[in-house]
Amino acid sequence: MRKIVTAFVLLAGPLLVLSGCGQTAELKPRAGRELPVAPLGQGERPSASKLLEPLPQAAPQRSVELRQRSENREDDPFYLPPEG
Repeated sequence: MRKIVTAFVLLAGPLLVLSGCGQTAELKPRAGRELPVAPLGQGERPSASKLLEPLPQAAPQRSVELRQRSENREDDPFYLPPEG
């Protein structure tokens, strides 16, 4: 009986903790705290959701097109055999 209770606690505990991870309410600063001041030159403060968006440098877009199928390589005039 004790093993059943222990197994239940070990399985149900993490599930209960993870069930609160799907919160969809708007983010707000803690009580008594404020969002950072507006950046220099901008008239209004950015919202919490705007502050959470990654900068373009943090998540760059792919700039090269991947090959869709196998293709033969073109001759490379700079690929020379080793000297010797």
